[in-house]
Amino acid sequence: MADEQEPLQPKQKTKPHPFDGHTLMWIAWAFFVYYIFIDLNQTKSILIPYSQFKQEIAEKKVESVTFKLDEIHGKYLGTDAGKTNSFKTIIPAIPDADLLPLLENNKITVVALSQADPKWLQVLLGVLPWLLIMAFFIYSSRMLQNRMGGGRGGLFSFSKSNARLFEGSDNQLGYDDVAGVEGAKQDLQEIIDFLKQPEKFRSVGAKMPRGILLMGPPGTGKTLLAKATAFEAKVPFFSISGSEFIEMYVGVGASRVRDMFKEARKRAPALIFIDEIDSVGRVRGTGLGGGNDEREQTLNQLLVELDGFEPNSGVIVIAATNRADVLDKALLRPGRFDRQIMVSLPDIKGREEILLVHMRKIPADADVKADIIARGTPGFSGADLANLVNESALFAARSNKRTVDMEDFEEAKDKIFMGPERKSLIMREEERRNTAYHESGHAVVAQLLPNADPVHKVTIMPRGWALGLTWQLPEFDSFSNFKEKMLEEIS
Repeated sequence: MADEQEPLQPKQKTKPHPFDGHTLMWIAWAFFVYYIFIDLNQTKSILIPYSQFKQEIAEKKVESVTFKLDEIHGKYLGTDAGKTNSFKTIIPAIPDADLLPLLENNKITVVALSQADPKWLQVLLGVLPWLLIMAFFIYSSRMLQNRMGGGRGGLFSFSKSNARLFEGSDNQLGYDDVAGVEGAKQDLQEIIDFLKQPEKFRSVGAKMPRGILLMGPPGTGKTLLAKATAFEAKVPFFSISGSEFIEMYVGVGASRVRDMFKEARKRAPALIFIDEIDSVGRVRGTGLGGGNDEREQTLNQLLVELDGFEPNSGVIVIAATNRADVLDKALLRPGRFDRQIMVSLPDIKGREEILLVHMRKIPADADVKADIIARGTPGFSGADLANLVNESALFAARSNKRTVDMEDFEEAKDKIFMGPERKSLIMREEERRNTAYHESGHAVVAQLLPNADPVHKVTIMPRGWALGLTWQLPEFDSFSNFKEKMLEEIS
């Protein structure tokens, strides 16, 4: 069984919108630079008085003129070095009847335009500032959203729920992929039946628990168990960590709780999974802000949502924690998390089943015996066993093997228990001989005592702080001890 802390991936990656903040910003700047470039490349004109304009026409210095609304733009016949070739003047408010005859008599080319600039350019110049402001606002809102860990939507969406939704093909993890927790799976089977056939329970007046609390040490598979339950029931699965509700702003966490339950009710029947609920569900009255701090406001809203469900609404909450002792009592009362399931460390049979699940993913050799490995890993959680299989595959890859054999598993187990081999440690022959005598003594005494665990392996290869080790494999897990057994262990 894989580590319950394995990160859950969202349902699908959100594709960037073709007109998001970055795109609008770049489009606006492109138009702005283009306009500036055109403006800089246009020939600069000098402004002259209207009287000077008429005088220069009479002196035959002007080649052509162009009428643009209330302005006259013109070009000189010839210019001295360093002087501009263009000029402009303002048409006087009183019509000048002598101007056109003056232009005709001096044979000057005349052009009349109905407007100064193309219409598209005028529209662009009017829209461009607003486009820049809009792009800057969208870009800033997305940056603020990312910094504040906001959810979907925009600048003020940090009050939305961050719960990740899994449905259909997004969740392909079933009970066949979760081993070593048979008791917990049996307790959750009723939930699956209710979500699949709620009418069967309603017909006899039965009500399913509104909340289920999975308790147990880290790495025992609480997260995987909740996800597999949603897969078996074929319902949408909302997953969120308790710490994702909390923000520095009071009221944000409560808003996220409301939004999450609102979304779940829309897709009912559905499962909500809250991982590490102790980060938000601790006993109230212990925070710095008394009863008004953000965590307690969030917890109060969670209590209201759990207690405020409509009867048989089809939404069930599953929470996980390895610190059930610090939870507020209001969370654990009937009507909220009324069913509490212990997910303990697997026994020897459970460890063997977990190893077989993970060994499907590697090319294991025929000599690999999962039962022998399970005997040598007492106290291992599902996450520890997943790591053991992975370390074994790494040892096989380093040795250029095509399959993972028992030797690789032994090496991985020794490394996890005691650390890597200290091949660089230089020991004298006498010291190695003393270590061999010492470990042989352990092996001989263990072999002769009737209640001692069987000897599995003896080594004098230094690992960690040990110069050697004698491995004993228990044939079964022990939950209590006897005087004779303890005396033999001392021996």
